[in-house]
Amino acid sequence: MSIKYQAKIFVTLRPSVLDPAGVAVQSGLKQMEYNNVEQVRIGKYIELTITSDSENAARQDLDKICDKMLANPTIENYRFDLTEVESVIGAV
Repeated sequence: MSIKYQAKIFVTLRPSVLDPAGVAVQSGLKQMEYNNVEQVRIGKYIELTITSDSENAARQDLDKICDKMLANPTIENYRFDLTEVESVIGAV
């Protein structure tokens, strides 16, 4: 039996990496007189659906997907939330 999961993936720059987009947004907010905003970091949010035999197998696949395609592990961190959405009986 296969299980369908929804993954919500969050990709962010590592803390040591300069974030020019975040700096630009923070500057814009200051110009709009939002002086209470101290730091802005810009990232990516991705949703996908994955079918797997187990949650552990889905997590392993997602780690590979994130490492190879969705994130640049040299400068970015990622994390994901995984939620079962349905069981698929008889799926291959």
